[in-house]
Amino acid sequence: MRDILDQAYSYIFEEALLDEIAKVAVYKEFKADDYLIEIGDYIKTMPLLLTGAIKILREDENGDELLLYFLERGDTCAMTLTCCMGQSKSRIRAIAETDGAMLMIPVEKMEEWLTKYKTWRNFVFDSYNVRLNEMLEAIDTLAFMNLDERLYKYLTDKAKVIGDTEIKNTHQEIAYEMHTSRVVISRLLKALELKGKIKLHRNKIEILQF
Repeated sequence: MRDILDQAYSYIFEEALLDEIAKVAVYKEFKADDYLIEIGDYIKTMPLLLTGAIKILREDENGDELLLYFLERGDTCAMTLTCCMGQSKSRIRAIAETDGAMLMIPVEKMEEWLTKYKTWRNFVFDSYNVRLNEMLEAIDTLAFMNLDERLYKYLTDKAKVIGDTEIKNTHQEIAYEMHTSRVVISRLLKALELKGKIKLHRNKIEILQF
C-alpha cells in the first residue's frame, strides 16, 4: 500500500504524514459503477483516491441527478470533508466511474492533522477551493451554455478523467446525468458527429477533437 500511496501523494505530503496515513488508513478497492457514498449517509472517513475516477452527483426532489465534478488520483472530496467535520449527513452521491482504489482516513485523524501538518492543512483548503471552482463551473455551464455545448464539454471532461477517447456510456445514461431526455441526447450526438467532433459507434462514443 505504501508504494501506491507514495505514487499518488508523495509530492503533496511530507514523509512523517505519509507514515501516519499508511498506519491508520483503510485500503479499499472499488469497481466501475459501485455506489461509494449515498445521500443521507453519515460519513465517518475521508477518501484519498489512489487510482481510478469517481463522479460526484447531487439529486433533486424528483430523484433526478446532476453531475457536479469528478475525482481523480490525488484528490479527495470537499463535500465529505464538510460532512465528516460537521458530523452531518451526506448531501451528495459518489459513484465509481472506473475501477480503482482509495484510502479511508478516520475523521479524528483529519482534525488532528490540520494542526499537526501544514501540508495536510494546505491539501484540505486547496481541495475546498478546487471543488468550489468546479461547482461554480457546473453552475455556469447550466446557466450560460447551450445543451449541445454542455454535452460536448461533458464528453471531453469524461474522456480526460478516464484517460480514454472512447466513452462507453449509453445515450440514456448520458441523458440521465445531464438531466434531459435520451431522444435529445441522441439528436445532439448526431449533430456533433456531423461537425466532426465525435464518432458514434455501437455502444460507445469516440472523441475526435478536444
